[in-house]
Amino acid sequence: MRIILVTGSGGAGRTTVAAATALAEARAGRRVLLVSEDVEPLPAQDGLRVLRPRPAGDFRREFLALQARSSTALDLLGAAPFEDAELTELPGSRQFALLRALRDAAEGDHELAVVDLPPLAEALALLALPEQLRRYLRRLLPPERQAARALRPMLAQLAGVPMPAQWLYETTGRWETELAAVQAVVDAPTTSVRLVLEPGPPAVRALRTARLGLALQRLALDSVVANRLLPAESEDPWLTGLTTRQHRHLAELRTAFDVVDVLPHLGRDPRGPEDLVLLAPARRPAAVPDPVPAWSVEDRREEDGVLVWHIGLPGAVKEDLSLVRRGDELLLTVGAFRRNVPLPAALRRCTVTGAGLVEGDLRVRFTPDPGLWPRTP
Repeated sequence: MRIILVTGSGGAGRTTVAAATALAEARAGRRVLLVSEDVEPLPAQDGLRVLRPRPAGDFRREFLALQARSSTALDLLGAAPFEDAELTELPGSRQFALLRALRDAAEGDHELAVVDLPPLAEALALLALPEQLRRYLRRLLPPERQAARALRPMLAQLAGVPMPAQWLYETTGRWETELAAVQAVVDAPTTSVRLVLEPGPPAVRALRTARLGLALQRLALDSVVANRLLPAESEDPWLTGLTTRQHRHLAELRTAFDVVDVLPHLGRDPRGPEDLVLLAPARRPAAVPDPVPAWSVEDRREEDGVLVWHIGLPGAVKEDLSLVRRGDELLLTVGAFRRNVPLPAALRRCTVTGAGLVEGDLRVRFTPDPGLWPRTP
């Protein structure tokens, strides 16, 4: 099953494009799921289903379940439990509801899921969240510490009170399972991103930001949608000047990225399914047209005595790059984005001895540790 994640600049029309994409694919005979919190009601269409994340209800359900599992510890502390009616959602609940919807979207029997994501900066942070949270959980509550759980009943008898560690690890394990399922969806080769922009001065900057952020997360950008393009023929000088500027920025987008779909400005907000048909981007084949930039290890021990890790970062500039080796991870910073990347097994036995950026290819040089790479006589 293919998943298209739709994001873009704020106000560029990403929700409309997501709905138009889903409707067009359903009319073409595919079974489609549209995931959107903000989409207007769509007409009944065979093969089209809409899933709306419910952040408030999702938060209340999860909070009450956690409260029930930790009731013993809360009673010991004298805490008064919350009731359903008094709970209001906290910041972040919308993001978690959307992540769960993304996981659910991958479990249905549809052929395509179109997911309406938040604006670009928030969407990039959202897609990085599962991996980040899993890393924090593993550091704070390592799974191997559960090995001592057989002693907990005895400790509980000696202390005279139930030990809370068991429910804590059970909750952590459940979160790990859910986050791993979401991350598997994000990492799948059939998942790609569609970027919606309105041609203008910020468009090329937004495209560069998107390509860097997505490349760091190993996500493919399958197309750019240039939305709300004004008609080229007009007798109004003001409108003609605006159209000329739009087409100049459109040319810049096409220079920066190969696949750019152009959608017209309707002169009004979309008013129904027939307007949505006019705003559907070109249908793409099931295969992702723009592959994820390769991350590969080149063995140059015979020539230079090093291994080179090639990390594809299209559009990156040297001034915005930083990398730090920490244990078996590489802390990689690209502009506003940061990711802790696990080192391939072979590179963990090496030390970092240099790095360079060549046309979007970050080349990190590793020298084998002689104690871990013994030379044969």
